[in-house]
Amino acid sequence: MKNKLKYSCLLVGLLMFFIFNSNVVAQLIPNLGGQRVGISAYQFLKIGVGARATGFGDSYIAVANDASALFWNPAALINMEQSQVILSHTKYVADLDHEFLGAAYKFSSSDIVGISIISLSTPNMPVTNETNPFGTGQTFKYGDLAIGLTYSRKMTAQFSFGATVKYIEETLDIVKMRSILVDLGTYYWTGLGSFRFGVVVTNFGNNVSPTGTVELYDGTKINNFQSFTPPTLFKIGLAFEPYQTELHRVTTSLQLNHPNDNAENIRIGGEYAFKESFFVRLGIKRTVGEKLFGKDGTSEEDISIGAGVKVPLSVTNINLDYAFTNFNRLGGVHRISLLFTF
Repeated sequence: MKNKLKYSCLLVGLLMFFIFNSNVVAQLIPNLGGQRVGISAYQFLKIGVGARATGFGDSYIAVANDASALFWNPAALINMEQSQVILSHTKYVADLDHEFLGAAYKFSSSDIVGISIISLSTPNMPVTNETNPFGTGQTFKYGDLAIGLTYSRKMTAQFSFGATVKYIEETLDIVKMRSILVDLGTYYWTGLGSFRFGVVVTNFGNNVSPTGTVELYDGTKINNFQSFTPPTLFKIGLAFEPYQTELHRVTTSLQLNHPNDNAENIRIGGEYAFKESFFVRLGIKRTVGEKLFGKDGTSEEDISIGAGVKVPLSVTNINLDYAFTNFNRLGGVHRISLLFTF
């Protein structure tokens, strides 16, 4: 017990050093976001799923132990004790509706397979042009779809690996983009107390360009478009429980994200659980080089809060979770999710 406490205190000290010394982090990982913004497609793939994960401030790849790992870290699926189904709804900014459905089946102690579906859609919007700025009477829609197949395997008692293959489709009226992308994840229990970490690469694949024909107001037709990279993201995260008893549990998490289309950023999250039935969560999102507290001048999202409850039933356990994420200029985003365990 003393050794575990010693290791936990050491880890807390290291975490605090990096958290409160943003200048050090900024020197190690320079902020190149201004040179990369706007170069990738499929931005909906960066919207987090599951209210528990977003309550952590998206610092979740080393925490994930439920079906939402289909999105966050396919290797972490192996932490599930039973098969699960998760439903998540997000009322996103600008009247966007974001939905996630995931199901994971544990067919052995070392193997899990899963399927996931993500959609982002808008209500019908009026078509406008140069002579009809208030609408032509026609409407169009924007929509995104991602369908993923996941396999996760426990390679050793401490190490697991997972992969997801995803079909992606983005539709803007008559213009479409389609791709096959891959997520790769690893998960490792160090044996030092509850300390574990994960490394994930998401949305890896070839460049993509739209297909379709667009007719401009003067009759010109365009069917050749610029290609874009997918929003590839490298993530490394760690988590541990600084305090845990039969009644109480505190889980903390720290994650560093390296996107190909924006600045490096840090995610910090925590969860308090009472009897593994009632939960409260807090998450902080910061761009590298920004202060830990106060407004992040280079990012929209900053603070997340959340809560949840676990309800045991005769045939299943249900986790009901809620999270709120603050956007500095665009208001707030509400998420709700249901997790069924069989």
